[in-house]
Amino acid sequence: MYLDAAKKQEIFGKYGKSNTDTGSPESQIALFSYRISHLTEHLKLNRKDYSTERALTMLVGKRRRLLSYLKDRDIERYRAIVKELGLRK
Repeated sequence: MYLDAAKKQEIFGKYGKSNTDTGSPESQIALFSYRISHLTEHLKLNRKDYSTERALTMLVGKRRRLLSYLKDRDIERYRAIVKELGLRK
């Protein structure tokens, strides 16, 4: 599987406060970005996989809402996570 518990802990440790910090917006945005990049690569090979395309669209929307939330709450944390992940904003 592409996303096992060890990979999740690595993402949460890098972008969150600790390995078990699954609730912070930064760690969730990082996890969604990882999943989005994986699904994007899958869709490049399987362009007629419409259920995965819908799941990707929903994930992008979730990430967008989390980024908006973080931008409203703390603009410095928003700028830091966008720069760190290399998102176009």
